[in-house]
Amino acid sequence: MFKETVKNLLNNALDERPDLFLIDFEVQGDNAIKVIIDGDNGVLVEDCMFVSRGIEHNLDREEVDFSLEVLSAGATSPLTNKRQYKKNIGRTLNVQTKGDEVIEGTLSEATDDAILLEWKTREPKPVGKGKVTVKKQAELAYDVISKAQVVIKF
Repeated sequence: MFKETVKNLLNNALDERPDLFLIDFEVQGDNAIKVIIDGDNGVLVEDCMFVSRGIEHNLDREEVDFSLEVLSAGATSPLTNKRQYKKNIGRTLNVQTKGDEVIEGTLSEATDDAILLEWKTREPKPVGKGKVTVKKQAELAYDVISKAQVVIKF
């Protein structure tokens, strides 16, 4: 009952802000509410406050004692929502497939069904000695990706 009420309030807040979307939501046994959001243009502290107010201001602490935490998805958190891929086009991703293959490349495209990664590698020349730089790419359907993270480079 309490979880449903909170979920409805959360959905109402997100309906008002179509640029924000839900990554994770849970209510633990002691009514500890934890919400993780992301946004097409990133998430500001004000965005977390907006969602927090949308929930908190519509619950009565006299009726139910609760704690509320609204967070943004961390820069190193795995990508879990297709919208997160779209907002990270142009960035380097480290992707592990369900077949345990690991690919690191630049995310160049994200459709509703798959992503396209591109990278350069050094390979032996077909003829003669030495190596040549070759551009490679891989199209990966979302259902073959077991984990994908943005690679932070300094």
